[in-house]
Amino acid sequence: MVTAVRHPIDTSLRLLNDWQRGFPLCHDPFGILADATGQSRAAVLDTLRQAQADGHISRIGGVFAHDSGGDAMLVAMAVPVDRIDEVATTVSAHPGVNHNYLREHHYNLWFVMTGTDRAAVDNGVTDLEWVTGLRTLRLRMVRPYRIDLGFDLRGNTATQPMRALPRRSALAPLTPSLWPLAQRVEAGLPLVEYPYAAWAEELGWSENEVIESIDHWLAEGRLKRFGVVVRHHELGFTANAMTVFDVPDARVDAVGAVLAAQVGVTLAYRRERAEGWPYNLYAMVHGTHRQAVMAVIERITMAAGLDGYPREVLFSIRRFKQTGGRRFRGWHAAGGAAPAPEAIHAHA
Repeated sequence: MVTAVRHPIDTSLRLLNDWQRGFPLCHDPFGILADATGQSRAAVLDTLRQAQADGHISRIGGVFAHDSGGDAMLVAMAVPVDRIDEVATTVSAHPGVNHNYLREHHYNLWFVMTGTDRAAVDNGVTDLEWVTGLRTLRLRMVRPYRIDLGFDLRGNTATQPMRALPRRSALAPLTPSLWPLAQRVEAGLPLVEYPYAAWAEELGWSENEVIESIDHWLAEGRLKRFGVVVRHHELGFTANAMTVFDVPDARVDAVGAVLAAQVGVTLAYRRERAEGWPYNLYAMVHGTHRQAVMAVIERITMAAGLDGYPREVLFSIRRFKQTGGRRFRGWHAAGGAAPAPEAIHAHA
């Protein structure tokens, strides 16, 4: 019998679980969390600082929509087994790469390249192809159905359904004057007593301008959520699988919306196909063990009417890198100098 993994910080789980979205936008956000949890403000801040130091959370910040500004692309490589460590290290060292995973498939190395524009992303992938001598699958987002990766940490898999994202008008480009705030939202709140006031001082804005801008981005859909961004592996969700389906283009949006609403789905989106890769619908499921994840995959496949379509399930078997994206904190602005990679050689 498989038992659920006990989360490593049960006594503080509420701070991480309940504010993954809807984080307070006010002068004293940590005071709000203190009142809600019966702790002091200092204790709340200490808990969050320790959670960040331990790797349980990456930041308290924003998850930007795919068309919010900058650019990002999912990329896959078929890496010979004897070159996996070498190639993964090279990929992870690129400052534009924010996720890099080994998965069970012929196309076994999957990473996300981010940048301030499409040219930066394309050039970053081209550079990696040149350095490694390996061709890539370039799988651009077409439409997200669920994209924020916030989920309940108290179950074996995500326990709350979420309605599909509504269609909306394309977002206008973020004006250059707002990029400094976007960079901070992307990087995460400082864990100080009055964090929005600290941002305001750095920007030369008023605190209300900072708070109102973030609130506006949430309202218009530029930000999918603003809150605690957890690192699921460190919190016991050590199994994850990407399931891909080949669905006729005329039906993919309809079934994608149904798929996104299923309990257990943490991400769902449509991507471009590529030569040798016919799949256009993707769903991610995260869980505490493989059997729980497979049970969800079978259930959601049937519920969304996808059982008749070609599919593949790609479990993650190793995680090399997981950081925040750099849509607004352009890596190319640093003259191409790569920072030390935040590489994690762990089973995922």
